[in-house]
Amino acid sequence: MSLKGKTALVTGAASGLGKRIAEVFADAGAQVVVADLKQADAQAAADAIASKGVKTMGIAMDVTSEQAVDEGFARVQKELGAVDILVSNAGIQIVAPIQDFKFSDWKKLLAVHLDGGFLTSRAAVRQMIASGRGGSIIFMGSVHSKEASKLKSPYVTAKHGLEGLAKVIAKEGAQHNIRSNVICPGFVRTPLVEKQIPEQAQELGISEEEVIKNVMLKETVDGEFTTVDDVAQAALTFASWPSNALTGQSLVVSHGWFMQ
Repeated sequence: MSLKGKTALVTGAASGLGKRIAEVFADAGAQVVVADLKQADAQAAADAIASKGVKTMGIAMDVTSEQAVDEGFARVQKELGAVDILVSNAGIQIVAPIQDFKFSDWKKLLAVHLDGGFLTSRAAVRQMIASGRGGSIIFMGSVHSKEASKLKSPYVTAKHGLEGLAKVIAKEGAQHNIRSNVICPGFVRTPLVEKQIPEQAQELGISEEEVIKNVMLKETVDGEFTTVDDVAQAALTFASWPSNALTGQSLVVSHGWFMQ
């Protein structure tokens, strides 16, 4: 599963899932662009990945800003060439029962996941068509792209929406050799998930241990968290797949939570 000669841009890549995906792509030979909110964080992660012997870039990118996204992609094209692989990974989480959910928080979460997914994939598609090489677009979904959990109305809505976006891009992009897929992880112990544990404990009136055992991992087959490596290997599979055979498909990576 080689990515030699490819340029990959990963959003939200200064930490967590995005960082590990960027590292695995670099190991497979890709030039890697680390995009995150803060330039310093993105550059630090890019510098660490550069030790693997590949070209890297760190860029500040607010995925909810059309200007920031388009300018970021233009800079990448100028310095490294057109993007061949996009991983739209940037995300946030806010939990509350729907009757208490602030509209401002609803809009904020949807903007990061859905607006961000649209703006970055549009920019990537434009470069992939212009290059004539096509490429791979990978959205970071969730098991919540398939089913729902309490306290997560905008998150579940957004993750379902990314599946629809990926399917449209798969149909529109096929003639340009552009593939589109969704990875749907279970709970991974990233900073985003660590933050949720005490929040859910407070909202549900249970202990943090009960949140982990009886909420997050209840439906897995082995009581284990999904790992960043599990997700990164799934991303590598989609990014390196040589044909349209898998385009438009989603892959649940969850230790058996939600079986299709």
